Amino acid sequence: MTVPPPSTRANGVVATLALAGITAAIMQTLVTPLLAELPRILHTTPGNSAWVITVTLLVAAVCVPVFGRLGDLVGKRRMLLVCAVPLVAGSVVCALSSSVVPMIVGRGLQGMGMGMVPLGIALLRDVVPQERLSSAIALVSASMGIGGGLGLPIAAGIAEYTSWRALFWGSAGLAAVVAALIWFLIPDVPAGARGQRFDAPGALGLGAGLVCLLLAVSKGAEWGWTSATTLGLFAAAVVVLAAWGVWEVRSDEPIIDLRTTARPRVLLTNLASVFVGFGMYASMLVVPQLLMFPEATGYGLGQSMLAAGLWLAPGGIMMMIVSPLGGKLTNARGPKFTLVCGALVLAAGYGAALALLGSAWGLMLAIMIANSGVGLAYGAMPALIMSSVPLHETAAANGFNALMRSLGTSVGAAVVGAVLSQLTVTMGGHTLTSEEGFRAGLMVGGGVALLSALIALAIPAARDAAARQAAAPAPEQAAVEG
Repeated sequence: MTVPPPSTRANGVVATLALAGITAAIMQTLVTPLLAELPRILHTTPGNSAWVITVTLLVAAVCVPVFGRLGDLVGKRRMLLVCAVPLVAGSVVCALSSSVVPMIVGRGLQGMGMGMVPLGIALLRDVVPQERLSSAIALVSASMGIGGGLGLPIAAGIAEYTSWRALFWGSAGLAAVVAALIWFLIPDVPAGARGQRFDAPGALGLGAGLVCLLLAVSKGAEWGWTSATTLGLFAAAVVVLAAWGVWEVRSDEPIIDLRTTARPRVLLTNLASVFVGFGMYASMLVVPQLLMFPEATGYGLGQSMLAAGLWLAPGGIMMMIVSPLGGKLTNARGPKFTLVCGALVLAAGYGAALALLGSAWGLMLAIMIANSGVGLAYGAMPALIMSSVPLHETAAANGFNALMRSLGTSVGAAVVGAVLSQLTVTMGGHTLTSEEGFRAGLMVGGGVALLSALIALAIPAARDAAARQAAAPAPEQAAVEG
């Protein structure tokens, strides 16, 4: 293992990796202010324009675990630079687009950049001093949420006061800056799994299964949950992922070691990650709509997109503030304790939202509480994962954990979206989500957050995991948990 750099250099490494994660996450919320205008901008139908969102999710889901494994094989710094290239290229393609096909291509390229987050987390284990590792992991891990929280108001302001193309030119410039910082500040650490081969069939099988699953989840409401297309995709996902699992178990050098993933400490952490991801996205689906719904409904607050984004921005800032504190909590009490606390704080945020539904400041406070919980939870997950896997599987394991979070957000969007679409009222000839629908969506999010806390409580204690690792033949399985 490479000797960590001096403290001053470590500061630059952590800052660069956090900025890389924030930049990648911003790409996902970049087009949110444009959703209503995309059919007009791209001269297409609303159904076709929705692929501008969906394709980013699908490409990210496939690339995150694959890039994580490649980081273990060829080097994490090299793969970080590889991720930066499609971020820049995709942004330029989107900025120059005038129709839906090149926009979808550009957004797909942007989705490839999400691999930066697990690669950055894994790299920290190699280059950051032990005493600072937990706080650094917490900050970089939470960058996914920070980017989403800050990206919306920034994108809304740019879209409202300048051309929509400025969003993508700006993102291209930001991605180029990140690439330069990675080139100059990130040390080149030898690959932990150098000499092993890349499991191409495993990568193709995982990609195909995930595309079928996430496509069915994300488009099921539009196509109909009982339609032949949706049910066929779900069935294909089950068959393909089952076959992929058999292949991975039999492979000597799998893209994801399912035996390691099946360990209780890793398995339960990933399961909790799904529900925390669900809980995070449910609030981001409900609260902005409440802020922007017309005041004539009696429960909407009539805010513009820019104003709503500004009300939500303190939530992203809180995540940035809380994440390093979560690292200190992990050092003092362990990542399991931090994860449980984070899930409970997230649930408290939903409780606050239900109690303060009628005011913008109340919803802002609720989002600040909820995002504080997400910051704690997101920072604890990689520490739990990395304390339970071999050093040469660090990036792949973190990539799989990031995939579990993304899967949670996708399922959360589908479930909460279905709840909001079922509980409606008719006003002025328009069908709108009712107040009961929004309350039900918040209660679902809060219940899922509590469920994630219960799952986290069941994670085996660190001493049990350490005992199992001591009995294992792999000497490189040194825990980094504080």
